[in-house]
Amino acid sequence: MTYVKWTFWLLVTAFVGAFLHYTLPQHDVVRVVNTYQERQDLGDWTRIFWSSPEDQSDGLANRDVQFISTVTVEGKPVVFRNEDTGWGWPPYFKFDTANLQTEADDLKSSPENPKWAVVTHYGWRSEILSIFPNAVAIKAVDSKETTVIPWFNIIFLTLFIMLVLTIRALWIQFRRRSIDPVLEDMADTIEDVTDRF
Repeated sequence: MTYVKWTFWLLVTAFVGAFLHYTLPQHDVVRVVNTYQERQDLGDWTRIFWSSPEDQSDGLANRDVQFISTVTVEGKPVVFRNEDTGWGWPPYFKFDTANLQTEADDLKSSPENPKWAVVTHYGWRSEILSIFPNAVAIKAVDSKETTVIPWFNIIFLTLFIMLVLTIRALWIQFRRRSIDPVLEDMADTIEDVTDRF
């Protein structure tokens, strides 16, 4: 029974961790090399990794998506999609896809004369599943050595852990005061009944 309990909590922790890793903002220092628009097929189950389309295009199997091609400080290529999140999940309330594409166009540079930028994004990149992280902001920086401290993530995760620990403490206290005495009474009653027989 202990193995089942620990396996359950391990799976819950892995699921919550993966959800938070996908959803929380991440920052990459990159050099923009290209921006383009491409028609993308939205696979049946991979739809969850794309922003929800507008109501009138809900039934479409494909649509035009804007992309930002970049190269990291280490020289690794990273492609970001550039889609509005609107009022949906995750709650970035991004409505400025065209502006972001223009800012990215303005930051294009060559290896000989690089312009560095910090791209704030959420999501994962998978070549196999054809999914891309969604860029939500881009900002020019002076140097490729720029370090971004993820203050939002630090504060959010601290508050989240505090909330989880508070709920756990309240549950333990509730169980000790309300559930355990009832279970002990039931056990005593069952024991009394079995002793009589």
